[in-house]
Amino acid sequence: MAKPMVQFVHKGDFKKIEAFLANGLKFKPAIRMILNRYGQKGVDALREWTPKDTGKTVESWSYTIEEEANGTLKIVWRNSNLGNDWAPIAILLQYGHATGNGGWVEGHDYINPAIDSIFHRMADEAWKEVNHERKR
Repeated sequence: MAKPMVQFVHKGDFKKIEAFLANGLKFKPAIRMILNRYGQKGVDALREWTPKDTGKTVESWSYTIEEEANGTLKIVWRNSNLGNDWAPIAILLQYGHATGNGGWVEGHDYINPAIDSIFHRMADEAWKEVNHERKR
């Protein structure tokens, strides 16, 4: 019988990594609350910054909190107002679009300015939550 070419020997246990992972899980409810609060603030900001014509795009903003396969939480903002050809009106307003007669309507960057301060405030609050919990 041939001897193995590579052999791994392990001493000890996984207590440190298990503690680290368990510590991260205890933040999830607090982070979810922060994401919900800022998800709604993002909707409010997007509604305020969205160009108004009929108001349908303004009223079509929503958000969800989604969990990725690796456990990461994220906010997803959506706008459900679709044009006749199923194009998302919010994106057409943001980036511009061609017209039926060969012209071009220039886009207006309103999403980034609306969400920018939301991201910063949300990150600050989440960081404070994590640091506050560490100091306990």
